[in-house]
Amino acid sequence: MKIKININIKINRVVKFLVLSDLLFLGSWSLIAPLFSVFLIRNVEGATLISIGAIAALYWLIKSSLQLPVANYLDKTDGEKDDFYALIIGLFMASLAAFSFALVTKMWEAYIAQFIYAVSMALYIPAWSGIFSRHLDSKRISFDWSLDSAVIGFASFVTALLGGILANWLGFSFVFLVVGTASLLSALFIFFAPNLAFPEKEIDTADGASLVRDHIPSNIGH
Repeated sequence: MKIKININIKINRVVKFLVLSDLLFLGSWSLIAPLFSVFLIRNVEGATLISIGAIAALYWLIKSSLQLPVANYLDKTDGEKDDFYALIIGLFMASLAAFSFALVTKMWEAYIAQFIYAVSMALYIPAWSGIFSRHLDSKRISFDWSLDSAVIGFASFVTALLGGILANWLGFSFVFLVVGTASLLSALFIFFAPNLAFPEKEIDTADGASLVRDHIPSNIGH
């Protein structure tokens, strides 16, 4: 009995750029995720088991409360320009949150940084998911989603191990600086990707006006 496995990883360019963005962004945050509670206990004045639970609860409350209104707004707005703005702003805010955590010494400062991070994810997830969903390869939907999940999974495997090593050798502040830099690079990667975030203008031959070409596939919804 022969079992032939043929994996074709050819994907469209928008999906490719979004997967690479996820790799930089979510992969980098896996550097600190397993160590976050230890960071708070060791480095933040006033941190207790109760406050650690409270800061985690704050993230889920803010993110969950804002995520649906953001998604609803993006769905109601024609075109993808708003999605790209939300995506890039979310990445910049995540970068700001990471840099803020590097400077945190008191719990109230940690709450502010966590609030910024929660807002960033409330922007990033609906925007990223919306754009990604519209550009899925029609005959490879499961593969495209699984590719993103696998890439993040392998990246998290490496960064989870590396995060502990870096924190032990160079300190938590250095790890947050790395996370913030990676988040910033992810935003810049999307922002400067050729014709991705801001497509080239086309000239409407009818009146000579400049138009911005949309990324949405013509067969969306069919």
